[in-house]
Amino acid sequence: MEPLPRLGYGLGLRPVYYEEILSTRPPVDWFEIISENYMIPGGRPLAMLERVRADYPIVMHGVSMSLASTDPLDFDYLAALKALAGRIEPAWVSDHLAWTGVHGINLHDLLPIPYTREALDHVVDRIGRVQDFLGRPLVVENASTYVGFGDSEMEEWEFVTEMATRAGCLLLLDVNNIAVSGFNHGFDAARYIDMIPKERVAQFHLAGHTDNKTHRIDTHDQPVSEEVWTLYGRARRRFGDVSAMIERDDNFPPFDQLLAELQRMRDIDAAMATREPRSAA
Repeated sequence: MEPLPRLGYGLGLRPVYYEEILSTRPPVDWFEIISENYMIPGGRPLAMLERVRADYPIVMHGVSMSLASTDPLDFDYLAALKALAGRIEPAWVSDHLAWTGVHGINLHDLLPIPYTREALDHVVDRIGRVQDFLGRPLVVENASTYVGFGDSEMEEWEFVTEMATRAGCLLLLDVNNIAVSGFNHGFDAARYIDMIPKERVAQFHLAGHTDNKTHRIDTHDQPVSEEVWTLYGRARRRFGDVSAMIERDDNFPPFDQLLAELQRMRDIDAAMATREPRSAA
């Protein structure tokens, strides 16, 4: 498998920021889109995307592939996804380790799966067929979860590792989702990061979440928490020069605040790079 490009530091492309991005050309290395918002024949969203694409690399991130569903793969959906990829030439295409519906009904949520051998075989087969159809490696994200299954036979990181190895896919390591799920299920988020194979991680996500004291929800409507920044530093030390970005999907702040979070990401990496030679000496 050829390595994916290293894009640097990115943000999610959201309509509320279209005009500012196009008028100011901010210091963002790349943008990530929600694929389904642009899988259309025309209209303003696609026109705006093409204008942004003229200046920045784009990554396509989907929420409806439903990789873990027992429904047949939706090849009409995959054909539209492939057509969009052909139109904008993204650096890569990603989606989630989750299911979003069954019996033809889209529930518009990323739903959890049992970490069993049967589920693993099922997901590996479906990823393989998606990659064959798209003609490119798929990048698969760990989703945040709020319930677990008594039938699970392994830890989430064991499932994710074997899935990536057997399917030949890459991983989008969502650091915030690890923090959210770790709190909700009582596992060690740092251990999760330490157990993922270095060669499989192609991208990081960072985002904010809502802490309800008894549980956390991956809302993407808050600044990145201090805990997630700490986990990001751990992930960066382990996985090295991986493309990273910040998601924001609600409670949108002034764009400068997102640029400040992006700069903090750069500053963490720069400080780490400065310290490493001294440690080696």
